[in-house]
Amino acid sequence: MDLSFSQEELAFQQEVRAFLQENLPAHIVEATRNGSGVFVDKDIALEWQGILAEKGWAVPQWPVEHGGTGWTATQKYLFSKECYHAGAPMLIPLGLLMLAPVIMAFGSEEQKAEYLPKMLSGEHYWCQGYSEPGAGSDLASLKLKAEADGDDYLLNGSKIWTTHAHLADHIFCLVRTDSQCKPQHGISFLLVDMRTPGITVEPIVTMAGDHEVNQVFFDNVRVPQSNRIGEESKGWTYAKYLLEFERGGGFSGDRIRHELNQLKDLIADVQKSTPGFDRSGSIARKVARIDIDLKALEIIELRILSSLSSGGTPGPESSVMKLTYTRIEQAVNELAVEVIGYQGIPMNPVEDGSDERPDYISSIVPRYLNNRAASIFGGSQEVQRNIVSKFVLGL
Repeated sequence: MDLSFSQEELAFQQEVRAFLQENLPAHIVEATRNGSGVFVDKDIALEWQGILAEKGWAVPQWPVEHGGTGWTATQKYLFSKECYHAGAPMLIPLGLLMLAPVIMAFGSEEQKAEYLPKMLSGEHYWCQGYSEPGAGSDLASLKLKAEADGDDYLLNGSKIWTTHAHLADHIFCLVRTDSQCKPQHGISFLLVDMRTPGITVEPIVTMAGDHEVNQVFFDNVRVPQSNRIGEESKGWTYAKYLLEFERGGGFSGDRIRHELNQLKDLIADVQKSTPGFDRSGSIARKVARIDIDLKALEIIELRILSSLSSGGTPGPESSVMKLTYTRIEQAVNELAVEVIGYQGIPMNPVEDGSDERPDYISSIVPRYLNNRAASIFGGSQEVQRNIVSKFVLGL
């Protein structure tokens, strides 16, 4: 395993750093820092996506023929690292990083030509229709029915916890096309225009007070069969392929390192204003523990990076990544709440309707509450451990 960077790679890192200094707007950095949801606001994400697309850097993970950069795995890693250090937001991954690889691998040429360019330009904004009220971690039990009707399917049922469904104009869905076989063998993968008659989006407001997720209802929604990815009732294969990218298609160590550095700055500010803060040293010990675990995660990422440099997908090791970074990021969130103490309690708004606290302080508790779900979305921690046990350890 080679963990060193060449002179060419270090020069590339400096090029990326200079680009970010010149082109990353301050208001985007501020919105990213103070956001509390899983993703940044749609408008912020699309503005940054447009800046990167103009440079040709929006989708380093894509093949060159579809608009990718042709970078090596190491260059992609360094680009991600510098973006997080600069405070740039993560682009919304639902289309660009999750659906796109499925279309490239299993979609028709017509589907590639129709969807990929509009995804890259931001004309199409996607959400993901996987979970249902009775099918979360046991996704194979999904029941959203798709019955053939001429050249179309008629969809009836619902999806839940659908992030940004109220903002999206398209949704990719797992649907039940055959209920007479094993659950995994009767699922198809459909691309659906959210403006199709019969689709209703109902908001779900989280305990953090955010409207980020929704329930989506389908009532005799007519979708052309030509919108199906690949073969009918083979969608489970495509869904598993997509989940590799959801769980481990990128590197999270530098994002969490950025969050930890923000927490360290917060601790330093509290120490200046609060005599005797952390007299027992318990906060310092927790920071040290997180630092050690994060360094281990960064080494794991570099090991996987070394492997990816020779080609291939993230594979079942992506479950190791998800288990690790979820645990560490939640530890950072929990410690931030402990540090701010009573300041985490919502205060009365001032006359203009804003919170009396600084934006970053105001976002800490909502971020903590939102990120509790990280143990579930993309596959629960229990599911990830089963995958690691079976496919990584061979037990």
